[in-house]
Amino acid sequence: MPPVAENVRVAAIFTPGTQIKPVWFEWRCRKHAITATSYFWKDSFGAVTRLHFAVSDGSNLFELMFDTSDQSWTLISV
Repeated sequence: MPPVAENVRVAAIFTPGTQIKPVWFEWRCRKHAITATSYFWKDSFGAVTRLHFAVSDGSNLFELMFDTSDQSWTLISV
């Protein structure tokens, strides 16, 4: 997947406990509805926990990252 590393706007459902489910995101003036999450993992950058989601809009595979320190979303790759 080619690297992108752009901040994006994401709508997500925060369920009770620690689960987060991204529902859609906007990238380059286009809204992508997430139809499936194929993989989820966590990593750390110093003291910051980052949550990664491999998601699909039915046509493309994307990697989204949620930074827990500032609650921002980044599109890592397409």
